[in-house]
Amino acid sequence: MSFRYLQSASLTAGLLFAAGLAAIAQPTPGQAKPAAAAGTLPFVSPIFADNMVLQRGKTDTIWGWSDPGDNVRVQIGANKATGTAGADRRWVVRIQPPSPGGPYTVTISGHQQVELHNVLVGDVWICGGQSNMGLPLRFAKNADDEIKTANYPEIRFFTVGGHPAYHHVDVIDGEWRVVSLETASGVSVVGYYFARMIQQAIHVPIGLVIDAVGGTPAESWTSVAALRPLHDFDVSLAELDQLKAENAPEYGNYITHWYDQYDIGEKGNWAAPEFDDSTWKSVSIPGGFAELGVPDTPALVWFRKEITLPDPLPAGRAMLYLGEIERMDTVYINGKSVGGSAWVENPRVYPVIAALKPGPNVIAIRVLKTKPDGGFLSKPQDIHLTIGDQTSIPLASEWKGKLSVDARPPQPLPIAYENWPVMPTVLYEGMLAPVAPLSITGAIWYQGEQNSPRGYQYRKILAAMIADWRTLFGQGNFPFYIVSLPAFTKRSPVPVDGDDWTETRESQASAAAAVPNSCLVVTIDTGDPDNIHAKDKQPVGDRLALCTLAKYYGKSVVYSGPTLESVDRLPGSIRLHFAHTDGGLIVKGDKLEEFSIAGDDRKWVWADARIYGNTIVVSSPSVPNPTQVRYAWQSNPAATLFNGAGLPAVPFRTDAWPGKTEGRRQY
Repeated sequence: MSFRYLQSASLTAGLLFAAGLAAIAQPTPGQAKPAAAAGTLPFVSPIFADNMVLQRGKTDTIWGWSDPGDNVRVQIGANKATGTAGADRRWVVRIQPPSPGGPYTVTISGHQQVELHNVLVGDVWICGGQSNMGLPLRFAKNADDEIKTANYPEIRFFTVGGHPAYHHVDVIDGEWRVVSLETASGVSVVGYYFARMIQQAIHVPIGLVIDAVGGTPAESWTSVAALRPLHDFDVSLAELDQLKAENAPEYGNYITHWYDQYDIGEKGNWAAPEFDDSTWKSVSIPGGFAELGVPDTPALVWFRKEITLPDPLPAGRAMLYLGEIERMDTVYINGKSVGGSAWVENPRVYPVIAALKPGPNVIAIRVLKTKPDGGFLSKPQDIHLTIGDQTSIPLASEWKGKLSVDARPPQPLPIAYENWPVMPTVLYEGMLAPVAPLSITGAIWYQGEQNSPRGYQYRKILAAMIADWRTLFGQGNFPFYIVSLPAFTKRSPVPVDGDDWTETRESQASAAAAVPNSCLVVTIDTGDPDNIHAKDKQPVGDRLALCTLAKYYGKSVVYSGPTLESVDRLPGSIRLHFAHTDGGLIVKGDKLEEFSIAGDDRKWVWADARIYGNTIVVSSPSVPNPTQVRYAWQSNPAATLFNGAGLPAVPFRTDAWPGKTEGRRQY
């Protein structure tokens, strides 16, 4: 197997946002698991089950596996259809659904017989993306109040179990659930608000298939056939081909394969509590690398420490705090894996009560560092173990340490460090393809955080992915509605020339404009500067629903905020004309701000902005001859421009100057 050398600091810095979305340290719903060995194929695919919603208004495709030649019959209400299992054992039945509503019983009979109960007929939507799509209602703003009233028997959801795969997978894990007081806490909060508004407006059942995994890039949800023509993923696809040829475990990430190949500590079971570390060096944590001869070079090091705990253990939870670590850590207690993360800025906090015991306990930590100042980054007081309410055990002290891999050249480093699925195609194969060709209405998509370091490239990947999904499901250019990233990180007090999230938003807008039957959902007035999982998700779901009601269901609702339509360059100022000004242009806040202008020197300054009807005129005494304008052009802007319907303006720029991420690639 081949691995590329680490080429620059940008590679290690390039994908920081996503690790907290799916890091083992703080799991989020939809976190993918390594692919399991295929078992016996079921008579009926698990996507068809009690409580499901079948698509109305088009032929429904139902499938499963039986003995070759088995004649399988499907009946829904008075409608019947048949199909025959082929040599590959797969049978497919295409049947017209009865009238919307229900409930219906679906009878599937052949050499076996299955009945599906409490089935409704309505509209089915795929909910795809990262953890902000998968995030369940229980983590959202006002969750307790929402859950107490979440009794919506005509909204159903199926959460696809996380499953990276290097080859085609036939069967997924999951079950259909009715949104009720007992189940609502687990439904995608974005999907919930989306479905609730749609269902209340059109009065037909809504089914949600939640296909989302934290921290994953769009290319993980795209097929090899769609990615190869882009030539942006040749290195990673070659790596994937090699892993397939080796019949390697299907982790879906690069770092775990690298450990398998090079980590002598893993091969020697250095995490085992009975392992003899008497010949290891005594080292200090924080620190430890200098004593082992790798003070400022890439290295993989194991640390071990024995602590003694009281008998009985104090009641309550136990948490291990390790602070921030560069680049990747894996932690074991008494030989049991308790966590690991590759998100540098994510302070490690691992629940460990299940691994602890009274008396001696052995903690083993594997750390891969890539930078001269890498490894443990936090202060000594940040590294400790807490048990119950009172007991805190400092861990910043003497440990045993041993070098496992001196990772200086010519020793290769992995392509990327994330320990969750980031490889191209692995979630398309493991989680999306097994759902097709389920009959659906369309898809909603909340993703882009993981692609943001390559924000400009994202427009190309996203458009290719949408076309790929439409080919996979074979139902034409079905609706595909895209959530534009919300505000995040610290606000800059001065204009910035571009940043990752801003240029990702531009790519999302570009794809929405170029791809037929799509819609952009702007959320720039939402978000949390300190939390990538902002809790207020109702505006996201509601605005997705507005796009859907207007563009698919034909309802007369406002679905977009102001969008730049044209530009007039005047002496000393620039006039901006807007579409989607329903109810007029509105300022939220003390004044209209976040407009910047520049002349041909490309030096950006804040502009004075004034509304005149459906136009805005911007100027600045510092720029006598302005040529270009930007609005909300930073990761966390002050979103001040809205229309009378309360929807925020789409961030924009009039220039085509190269951005920060243009030309950037992962490898």
